[in-house]
Amino acid sequence: MLLVQLRWLAVLGQVATILYVHVHLEIALPIAQMGIVIAFLIALNLVSVLVQQSQDGVTNSELFVALLLDVAALTVQLYLSGGASNPFISLFMLQVILGAVLLDAWSVWGLVAITSGCFIWLTSNYRPISLPHAHGSDLFGLHIQGMFVCFVLSAALLVVFVTRVQRKLKARDASLAGLRHRSAEEDHVVRMGLLASGAAHELGTPLATLSVILSDWQRMPALCSDPE
Repeated sequence: MLLVQLRWLAVLGQVATILYVHVHLEIALPIAQMGIVIAFLIALNLVSVLVQQSQDGVTNSELFVALLLDVAALTVQLYLSGGASNPFISLFMLQVILGAVLLDAWSVWGLVAITSGCFIWLTSNYRPISLPHAHGSDLFGLHIQGMFVCFVLSAALLVVFVTRVQRKLKARDASLAGLRHRSAEEDHVVRMGLLASGAAHELGTPLATLSVILSDWQRMPALCSDPE
């Protein structure tokens, strides 16, 4: 399932970003709490794989719940790292885009409402980030760097997702074209069979009549005694 693959990429992206911010930028982050969220996403992916293997398809409700859990995990990560001031707040839009592609209309609007509510909540509820003195005067520069990393991550995930969707759509179209061609051939065979059946009926009726007449003639003494 595409959502499972995208979640693996999101987990890798979160781990890389957290390590970069914590180690390279020397910004203190609640690593333990954020690690728990990442572990939750990994467990969610493993459960999703097991569910996918045990059934043929995934319902709209199941996809909706899965995206809501992703939104919840992202909300917690943002709460632990600055709230709405975190440049990664725009990842909510990625969840909405995925929902627009995968979900029914009512589910998409529900996802829009929930992500909007999470955004508003994060404007006043969050864990502040304490910046080191080396970055104290360059807060805007750090925000731009975070926006760039968020853009690259979102763009990469969207490219992977859209590419896979297009590939699946092309495969589906090719399969439908093959089914239509096979159906046309079967219809042609049926029509030929009906034509042959009709021809056999048209030929069988006079031949049967001739057979009855010849059988009667064989029993007529006048005809039997005449060699010609």
